[in-house]
Amino acid sequence: MSEPKDFPEKVVSKAAPRKKGTRQGKPRSDAAAGKDAKPEWADGLKRLYDSVVDEPLPDAFRDLLSRLDDDQP
Repeated sequence: MSEPKDFPEKVVSKAAPRKKGTRQGKPRSDAAAGKDAKPEWADGLKRLYDSVVDEPLPDAFRDLLSRLDDDQP
């Protein structure tokens, strides 16, 4: 397959080079830049975990635990 005639031989970026290990994207606030700051998704993950913990135990698991308890000496 041939390349189009206007295809550049070498792509040159006009952006300034990044330092190794840095991330692009929105800048962090001073509070979020600290080591002790929670990531943005931490509160949502905590709410999700708490909602799963608060769910009732399914009947199948309750029956299984009951049968296992009955088999104990």
